[in-house]
Amino acid sequence: MSPAPPSPTVGMPSSVTALGQARSSGPGMASSACCCSPAAVQRRLPIMAWLPNYSLQWLKMDFIAGLSVGLTAIPQALAYAEVAGLPPQYGLYSAFVGCFVYFFLGTSRDVTLGPTAIMSLLVSFYTFHEPAYAVLLAFLSGCIQLAMGVLHLGFLLDFISCPVIKGFTSAATVTIGFGQIKNLLGLQNIPRQFFLQVYHTFLRIAETRVGDAVLGLVCMLLLLVLKLMRDHMPPVHPEMPLGVRLSHGLVWSATTARNALVVSFAALVAYSFEVTGYQPFILTGETAEGLPPVRTPPFSVTTANGTISFTEMVQDMGAGLAVVPLMGLLESVAVAKAFASQNNYRIDANQELLAIGLTNVLGSFVSSYPVTGSFGRTAVNSQSGVCTPAGGLVTGVLVLLSLGYLTSLFYYIPKSALAAIIIMAVAPLFDTKIFRTLWRVKRSTEWVHLADLAFSGQPQQVARTGPAAPVRDLPAVLLGGAVWHPGRGPGVSAHAPALRSQARDQGVRGAGSGPAASQRPVVPRHGGSAGGDPKPGPGSLPATLPGPGVHPCLQHRLHRGAGAWRAPPGLPEAGRRPGLRGPAGPCSPCPAVR
Repeated sequence: MSPAPPSPTVGMPSSVTALGQARSSGPGMASSACCCSPAAVQRRLPIMAWLPNYSLQWLKMDFIAGLSVGLTAIPQALAYAEVAGLPPQYGLYSAFVGCFVYFFLGTSRDVTLGPTAIMSLLVSFYTFHEPAYAVLLAFLSGCIQLAMGVLHLGFLLDFISCPVIKGFTSAATVTIGFGQIKNLLGLQNIPRQFFLQVYHTFLRIAETRVGDAVLGLVCMLLLLVLKLMRDHMPPVHPEMPLGVRLSHGLVWSATTARNALVVSFAALVAYSFEVTGYQPFILTGETAEGLPPVRTPPFSVTTANGTISFTEMVQDMGAGLAVVPLMGLLESVAVAKAFASQNNYRIDANQELLAIGLTNVLGSFVSSYPVTGSFGRTAVNSQSGVCTPAGGLVTGVLVLLSLGYLTSLFYYIPKSALAAIIIMAVAPLFDTKIFRTLWRVKRSTEWVHLADLAFSGQPQQVARTGPAAPVRDLPAVLLGGAVWHPGRGPGVSAHAPALRSQARDQGVRGAGSGPAASQRPVVPRHGGSAGGDPKPGPGSLPATLPGPGVHPCLQHRLHRGAGAWRAPPGLPEAGRRPGLRGPAGPCSPCPAVR
């Protein structure tokens, strides 16, 4: 495939051209070059390639895109914290660090890092809804991802096949979507385990709160209508009258920021009822005010009955230390490659590993849980005409401003409105066409897909004898079937991890189309191929965990026996897939992901 032609109005920067020549000379040239040469610095700090040529036109487009993404990220972060089983402020704590890190280290102009539905689901499985565990998991996951980036292990992601990816995605859609039905209907005290959740939801359907159900359905309808409006908007032409172009821009802004618009509408309705003294909705409630404190991740947790050490916390998280980093990398690189292919530029997979790893490591110092690339917000970023990763600075500042000044207003956001946002975000991920396609192409692959979907949709009961580890292969581990933790009873298992979270909105702009496409720069082709205080501050991690309320998965630490064991590591039986050879790199992860 021939490279995309340079923009007609913005010439290719000389630094970009030089970088492209440096990388085209082959890996041997890179190995012999000095580590401090301009090309090497640009590979490790991609910002050095485009910042010297930054223009006011790019600044305008990046500001618009960053604002659009920020208005989408804030309500989604609040909603995804609910999926992770954490207080709502932790979603916002996780939404801004990636914006600043990716500004310096990112090789894609479109990608935005932050909390996603799938990553939040994994966090809820492996951290027992305890913030201390979630923050430590972010730190350890980031360290693993950084190590993979330094060792140039990005090519390993090409060995995960398309059926496995679609199995993860489809199972996650069902798990996450149905998990929000209880909030949509106003049901309370519903178990989180999937099948128990389904049973109790239908058993207590008569307890549905009319207010929550009506508001949730109205929010879903509004989100659907606004999305359809945005997808079917006609293009803007310069010869159109000024009033038509202004009205088009207003409608486009409203439909792009539809999540923030719907949440604001729902909060206003709830506040109106609050003033009258009658509240028909279940509200989000108090959210910790102010910015998160900067502190080291919790390497131990003190409970009323003892202290859980770092080693014990790691053993408790078990397979999550392998699943969470791998899924985060796979999701982020898949998003980056998909949009790089769509918009005709290349990304460096190893550099992306460094960016996501450093984001998680630094994020753990501000109480973030693991994050990755978001498909939905990346689509908003691309459609908004972003020119460089500088758009993330606007998004990060917007999230920080909301933490500093708007948290008191989050009290009035109904949970049914947040449930509607999550359901509408993950619904497009369930791809029914893949079943027919795989059946026609290769029927044995279809069985792999169905097995993945079955394993990831429910916990598998695995027989074991004494301290022996259960016999299972890696797909069962990665897909969440029978994730055992040391010392747990036989009735406790984690389940249903899945691949990625955000559905990309339809109509992502191709090269040369969409608003202000001519102002989009040619992005550099980087690097070859593709204990706390007694009264903690706002948002700080609790110094102690309540005694009677200790999560059942943690109670064994106080009275555990000698039969603790760990799940053995393994490798997937997935062969290398040829993939798509195009601008996204020598082997794109999966055409269906795009």
